[in-house]
Amino acid sequence: MQDDVLWLALAFMLMFEGLFPLLMPARWREVFSELTRLPDQRIRLFGFLSVAGGLLLYWIISN
Repeated sequence: MQDDVLWLALAFMLMFEGLFPLLMPARWREVFSELTRLPDQRIRLFGFLSVAGGLLLYWIISN
C-alpha cells in the first residue's frame, strides 16, 4: 500500500510539472532561462525550501 502512495505522488508531481511547459511553452522557456542565471546559493535555497516544505507536508498528512 505504501508503495502505491509513493507512485501516485510521483505521478501527480509529473503531471503538475508538465502543465506549465504544456500550456505556456514560451513563458516556461523564459522562466527557465532566468533560473539558469541565478547564483548557486539561491538555487540551493529554493531546493532546501522545496525539500523542507515537502517533508513538512508529508509529516502533517501522515500524522
